[in-house]
Amino acid sequence: MYEWARSRAIIDIGSNTVRLVVYGGPPRAPVTLLNEKVTAKLGKHVAETGRLSDKAVDSVLSALRRYKALLDLAQVPRVDVVATAAARDAENGPEFLAKIREIGFEPRLLSGVEEAETSATGVLGAFPGASGIVGDLGGGSLELVDIADGGTSHGVSLPLGSLRLPPLRARGDRVFVREISKMLAGADWVAEPEATLYLVGGSMRALGRAMMVQLDWPLDDTHGFALDAGKALELAKRFARRGQAVQQIDGVSASRATSIPDAAALLAVLLQKLDPKGIVFSSWGLREGVLFGSLPDAVQREDPLLAGVGAFVGPMGVDAALVEATVAALREVAPLAATPVGRAAVMLCLAAGRVEPNLRRELPVEWGLQKRWVGVDNAGRAVLASALRACLGKNGAGPLPWSALASQDLLFEARTLGHAARLCRRLSAGAAGALAQVRLRPRNGTIVIESAEPHLVGDGAARDLRDLLQHLGLAPA
Repeated sequence: MYEWARSRAIIDIGSNTVRLVVYGGPPRAPVTLLNEKVTAKLGKHVAETGRLSDKAVDSVLSALRRYKALLDLAQVPRVDVVATAAARDAENGPEFLAKIREIGFEPRLLSGVEEAETSATGVLGAFPGASGIVGDLGGGSLELVDIADGGTSHGVSLPLGSLRLPPLRARGDRVFVREISKMLAGADWVAEPEATLYLVGGSMRALGRAMMVQLDWPLDDTHGFALDAGKALELAKRFARRGQAVQQIDGVSASRATSIPDAAALLAVLLQKLDPKGIVFSSWGLREGVLFGSLPDAVQREDPLLAGVGAFVGPMGVDAALVEATVAALREVAPLAATPVGRAAVMLCLAAGRVEPNLRRELPVEWGLQKRWVGVDNAGRAVLASALRACLGKNGAGPLPWSALASQDLLFEARTLGHAARLCRRLSAGAAGALAQVRLRPRNGTIVIESAEPHLVGDGAARDLRDLLQHLGLAPA
């Protein structure tokens, strides 16, 4: 489906891991073809010794040799290599980078400000229009940067990475809070109160996943998971408590799970000192910032949700002409179709009709809730799931796992769209030319089908129309 010959690779040499990610698919909504890491803990002893350990360096170089061989054989046309806090802070960092060049890579050493701004650029790519503060917790440092109006400003890097938090916490909670407060006060950066705090980094995502499990959240993916500041602080304090055993959490590796208490303790301090209105977890950060930041302006302005869904449904025969015809046919009945998330729902409803009937049951959850779409929030995921459920002929009433993610009015609109999309799909058999002859129109307290070809309306379409009218509480057409 996606060609390696048209892919792009990012290698992130961090303080905790060295990771290779190969991206394919549409540039605005890239798909991960490969995600491989080695936990080398390159920055583990830098704070104490000032140097990268020989063991960690050897581990990283070994991983990079494998990556180089793999990328060369796969003929990946572009590879970006970035190094961050560990290589930046260590006295033998330049020697380490020279060894990487000997392998055949051209590493770019990011300054603290560049690292902060690149991570923030990744968040902007994932959440168009995002405004607030990005906090990226890496192995060696914590980056904080303001985002607004599609740009970044006031980036700062603090020596508070996940590898440095345990010894700092070992000095006691009062010292922990005092030292972090001192770093924040001494930085050339002041947070705007009541901003949204976007959290990036593996340790923060592990904490977010733990919070989701605690809340019995209907989603598994932490990307886009949002909480108000009060609830976030309550949970952060709970997970930061000393002496509690770290529980195994589905979707979190054992090594990441051990970082949860320290990440929670840091988050608790940040919530109290930065005074945000809420938090949002982002899976897009430094690597995606490198990717997104290099795109042309016109591509950056594309809607990532529509780009991603469009690429996903294309192989199933759902093209732009069919989507346009469907939206035109139903938008008077389902105005939600005029929004990006509504249009995405239309695409998925059309594609659902191309899936084997015995495989459709789980599509609302698999496509609506669990698939990692970019550019959609929790409410938007509930819209996708509700529209798909209605489109598949399921009754949308009653308790559903996503009911708490959006208002009941919005979920009602989503079900309306799903019923209307099902009717349009039935009328046209999924052919844009046939659907171009059809309009669903409100008239005299009901909905009628207008068509230049009346024979399109068979028994199945009549049943779908009755279902739509029953959902809306309207009289029979």
